[in-house]
Amino acid sequence: MAEHLASIFGTEKDRVNCPFYFKIGACRHGDRCSRLHNRPTISPTLLLSNMYQRPDMITPGIDAQGQPISPEALQSHFEDFYEDIFDELSKFGEIETLNVCDNLADHMIGNVYVQFREEDQAAAALGALQGRFYLGRPIIADFSPVTDFREATCRQFEEESCNRGGYCNFMHVKMIGRELRRKLFGKFHNPRYRRRSRSRSRSRSPRGSRRREREREYDSRGSRERRHDDGRGRSGERRRSRSPPPARDGSEERRARIEQWNREREEKQ
Repeated sequence: MAEHLASIFGTEKDRVNCPFYFKIGACRHGDRCSRLHNRPTISPTLLLSNMYQRPDMITPGIDAQGQPISPEALQSHFEDFYEDIFDELSKFGEIETLNVCDNLADHMIGNVYVQFREEDQAAAALGALQGRFYLGRPIIADFSPVTDFREATCRQFEEESCNRGGYCNFMHVKMIGRELRRKLFGKFHNPRYRRRSRSRSRSRSPRGSRRREREREYDSRGSRERRHDDGRGRSGERRRSRSPPPARDGSEERRARIEQWNREREEKQ
C-alpha cells in the first residue's frame, strides 16, 4: 500500500495531494482546492508570486497609457526587470535557474521562480525579501516545492504549439536574450568565481580555521626546532658545524682564533 501511494504521489491519481501545486507550486483553486497543498518548510526554490507586470497586461500590444508598444520594447522592459531581480538575489548565493511566467491566469501571472544551488542560500534570500517592495508593490515570497522545471513547463509552448494560450496550467517561461544570459549566469561558471566561493566558504568554517592555525603553528614550531636543534639531522647523525669564513689574509693568528671558536662551539653542543 505504501509503495502504491508513493508511486501516485503528486499525480492525477493522487486524490489527497494537489498535483498542480506539487508540479508548479501554484493552483488555480488556491485555498479552496479540495486537495492538500504540502508547503515545504525548506527548499532551494523560491516563488515570488505575481511579481512581474507586463506593460501591456490589460490590452496586448497597448501600454497603460493606451499607446502601442512594440515587441522590442516589451522584451527590453522584461530584461530590465530580469536583470534587477537576478542582481539582487545573486547576493545570497549561486542561482541555477530564474524563470518568469508569461501565463495570464491569476495564480501564475508574473510568477518568478528562483532556484539556488543550496537551500540555505534560498533561506537567506527569503529572509531578506520579507517586508520589501518592488516598484511600490509588496514582494510575496515563499518556498516552492518545484525543483524540476522540466515537469513544470509546457512542452507545447516551447514548440509554439500550445492551444491553451496564456491560460495554460503549466509554465510558459518567458525567455531572455542570449547575451544577457551569458552576462548573468556566466560568472557562476567562471573558475575564478568558483575559487573565490570555495575560499570564502572555507574561511567561514571554524573547523577549517582551526586546521589552518594548527598548520601554521606546526610550521613555525618546526622551523624553530630546526633552527635550535642539537645539531642532528633527520637520520640522527650530527651535522657538521658551520664555521665562520676563513681569514682572507691567511694570518696564523686569525686561523688560531677560528680553531678556538670552533672548539668552544662544539663543547657547548
